[in-house]
Amino acid sequence: MTGISNFLFEVGMLKRTPRSGFQFLGSGGESVAEHSFRTACITYVLGSMEEKLSGQKIDKDRLLKMGLFHDFLEARTGDLNYVNKKYVKVDEVRARTELASGIPFGPEIEALLIEFHEGKTREALLARDADQLEFILALKECKDTGSKYADEWLGFALKRLRTEPAKKLAAKVLETDSSLWWFSDKSDWWVKGKE
Repeated sequence: MTGISNFLFEVGMLKRTPRSGFQFLGSGGESVAEHSFRTACITYVLGSMEEKLSGQKIDKDRLLKMGLFHDFLEARTGDLNYVNKKYVKVDEVRARTELASGIPFGPEIEALLIEFHEGKTREALLARDADQLEFILALKECKDTGSKYADEWLGFALKRLRTEPAKKLAAKVLETDSSLWWFSDKSDWWVKGKE
């Protein structure tokens, strides 16, 4: 039980671990936990889309877990942005092995992290695209609120997408105003506050 307790405290560190790339963007910001939550939601969406498009069954349970766990190691290593990665080498194998060693479900998490990073299975490709789509959504939100750098970053993130569902969804994301989901009703409700 101590190992499980330690694991859950470690997961909590992700709420306080910032995604470091936003400092270069000059706007926005989120924790690794915030990023991982939306990434997990996106994996579910992409898995559902892939099943409809291809007619093939996707292991959505495994896919969802990959989306949720894909950045767990950042509680130990921090989030390294693209500039950091030019100069810093992280011992991901050691971090992954030590994370998994003290918990009964550790081997499953370790296997999911390996599968995600290798990117060879359909589920891993979708999970990796979900990770990029979360970034694309964050960049689109920054763009819609005036960041002049978001467009250039979007171009690079779009080139990383590998699956058809992710590419289709990204195209729709780029043409959708990020506030539309809550501000589409331009009625008097916004004046009176009730129907």
